[in-house]
Amino acid sequence: MALDQLPLGTAATVAAIDWAGLTDGDAMRLKHFGFDEGVRVEPLHLGPFGRDPLAIKVGRMTVAIRRRHAAAVKVVPLAA
Repeated sequence: MALDQLPLGTAATVAAIDWAGLTDGDAMRLKHFGFDEGVRVEPLHLGPFGRDPLAIKVGRMTVAIRRRHAAAVKVVPLAA
């Protein structure tokens, strides 16, 4: 499942990231925000216009990323 499709408040683990589908700058930004395989993420809020950007909790930090970048992040939801 892609991160942009994960329901709000649902914790998940990053399974894979399509680095080739991102520009170098976008990939670097996600890496600086801590996105990597095995990291725990949770979508918290949607932006007001077109549901973009998304507020995502990455580890202990909350970051805002574009929906198209979240679509490149494949996740596995954690069991409740």
